[in-house]
Order: sequence, then C-alpha cells, then structure tokens
Amino acid sequence: MAPASELLPADVLAIAAHRDDVEQTCGGTLLRMAARGLRTAILDLTQGEAGTRGSADERANEAAEAARLLGVGWREALDLPDGAVENTFENRMKIVRVLRAVRPRVVILPYWQARHPDHATAATLGYEACFLSGLAKVDSGLPPHRPFKIVYASLYADVRPSFIVDITPFIEQRHAALMAYRSQYASQATGSGLFVPPEEIRERTFAEARHYGLLAGVRYGEPFVQKEVGLVDDLTLLPVQSI
Repeated sequence: MAPASELLPADVLAIAAHRDDVEQTCGGTLLRMAARGLRTAILDLTQGEAGTRGSADERANEAAEAARLLGVGWREALDLPDGAVENTFENRMKIVRVLRAVRPRVVILPYWQARHPDHATAATLGYEACFLSGLAKVDSGLPPHRPFKIVYASLYADVRPSFIVDITPFIEQRHAALMAYRSQYASQATGSGLFVPPEEIRERTFAEARHYGLLAGVRYGEPFVQKEVGLVDDLTLLPVQSI
C-alpha cells in the first residue's frame, strides 16, 4: 500500500473485492469520468492469491496495465485475504485511511447481493468504512472525510438500476482493460471448466452492456443503484424518452 503522502486526491473512487472486478462492472464509467476531466482511483481489497488462475504478482502487473487503459490516476490493493474478506473494524480502518487520503466525492461499491461472498461483504465493508471515515474522533493520522455519494455497480445483480451511465464511446477501451488480465482470460488449460474462452467473454460483456444501454436509450451502458431518492430541478431536462 502506498504511503498516504503518495496518494493522489480523486473525485471518484471505485472499491472492489478483486483485481478485475472494477473492469467488469464500472470500467466504462471510470473512462467516462476521466474523459470529463475528473480524477479517478481504484482500491482493490485483495491481491488475488487464491484465484484458480494466476498469482498475486501477475494480477498486480495486470491491474497496473488495466488502470493505465482506464485512465486511472491511482490504484492499490489492500492485504485482505482473497476469498475470506471480513467486515471487521481493522479492515474498515484500512479503507478509512485510503478514503481520508484520496478524499473522493463519489465512491462506487459492489452491489450488496452477489454470488461471491467477497463481493457482498465488500459492499457492507465499504459503506461502513465511508461512515467511519467521517467521524472526527476516529484517529487514522489524517483528517476525517466522508464521501458525498455512494453508488453500487449492479451489473451482475438481478435488480432494476437506479440509473445507467452511457459508456458507448468507451466500450472497446473498457474491453481492452478487462483483457489486460491475461492470466485470467487468455485461453489456457487451467480452469478451462470455469472460464469461458476470450471470444465469448467479448460477446457476453458487449451483450450485457448493450442490454443496459437499451434500457436508457443508448448503445452501451453500465447500471448502478443508489439507495436514496433522486432530486430533479427541471422536468423538461429529464433524459430517456418515455414513449
């Protein structure tokens, strides 16, 4: 983990359980935010040591390349055990230190219901860390900071999104960032019964993005859920045609 003094402030911080989760669920959104001049960052909670394919060192190199392709200014991984992420005070404080150094306005978390227990735990762990980070009497060596907005990347959840981000101009670059994880997605014998071939990965990810894009009247999209209601100032500027 980089020292706090080396961290760069960011407008949007995506927190995920594993290296390559962000690329799958909100990589296009990070690309869109970067294209708008916003500063983006990624915090992976684990290092990938328990994965069927690849080593933690391989995953680290691939994550760095993916971050470059996503235009992310800062990315690091914590040392939470892969496959055994727990919501403990110690783990919340590890995230608090990052939140107080990066000081994001928006945090993207995994959706809170998931097949992989690490993903579901990461959602609760991240939310509680965001709350804890705003408490002035919780000492981490850095001043308190609480993100203004928390949203949940819901791509793999069977849930109606609160909103869609149009990632149409960034779909190819998003895919390239995912495929930077050669240890995971290149054709190989290891884990062949669990992993789909590269050409099918492209078909599936583009189809999912197309589905969510159609819901919002664009070509490709990424879905998100927010727990709070939205606020509208001008009804005539609401996007997405009703009829």
